[in-house]
Formats: sequence, structure tokens, C-alpha cells
Amino acid sequence: MGIFQTSLILAAFLCSLVAGFLFAYAIVVMPGIKSLNDRDFIRAFQVTDRVIQNNQPVFIIVWVGSAISLITSAIWGIERLHGLDFALISIATLAYLLGVQLPTIIIHLPLNNRLQTFEVDAMNETELKLARSNFEPRWNASNLFRTSVSSCVSVLLIILLFRL
Repeated sequence: MGIFQTSLILAAFLCSLVAGFLFAYAIVVMPGIKSLNDRDFIRAFQVTDRVIQNNQPVFIIVWVGSAISLITSAIWGIERLHGLDFALISIATLAYLLGVQLPTIIIHLPLNNRLQTFEVDAMNETELKLARSNFEPRWNASNLFRTSVSSCVSVLLIILLFRL
């Protein structure tokens, strides 16, 4: 097995882990904390997000590694893949960068960072309700999009691996 195949397997694995992480947030974490009152919802999200924001090493390796290994695979694939196979890696890479990584940077990180600034114990009920309503619907909608895209990317990469 060569470097290209190894990087492609690694990309498929790491992108699938990211898809699973986003999926878990979509179907377990966010629905689980949805029933909390506004103060507890914000506090719960702050606590879970802080684990990530504090550069949890395994998360960082998986998240950054997924993008790096996918880009590396796409670059290696320029010389090695043709036709449908090249289209699969190209579509997967563009979809992942534009549909998972970019929304994370332009939507999720700003929303998460804004939520981290709140001192929930110092906020009244109106402020808490506003903070949550400015966060939760947009975060959830964007995460469903990221989840769908990352899942499709994983499928495309698995299909490509079976074709090689």
C-alpha cells in the first residue's frame, strides 16, 4: 500500500469520525440539553464547548487531521486518479472544506465564542432567553448541514476506496 492509499484511508477514517461527532451533537447532545432552562442550557453548552476550545488533543488531531489528510489525498490523487475517481475525491474535498470546515469557522466558532462570554449567573431571564434564541436555532440548523455534508463525504471516500 502506497502513500496515496494510506492518506486516503486516513482521510476516510478521520472524516467519518468528524461526521460521527457532528451526528452525535445533532441527535444526542443538542436534543438532550434542549429541555433545560435557558441558564442551564447555556451553561451546559459552555462546559462541553470548553473541552473543545481548550484544545482537547484527540479532538484537534481528528478535526485538523481530517482536513489535512483529505487535502493531501486530493493532491496525491491529481496524478493517480482519472475520470469518476478523480471527480469523487475532488467533490469530497470541496464539499468537506466548504460544507464542514468553512461553516465551522464562519458560523459555529463565532456563535460558540459569543456564548462563552456570557456570565450566566449575572444574567436575568430576558437576557438568557435572548442569548439562547440568538444561538440555538442557527447553531442547530448549521450543524445539521455540516452533519449531512460530512456524512456524504465519508460515503464518497468509502466508495472511492472500494473502487481502487
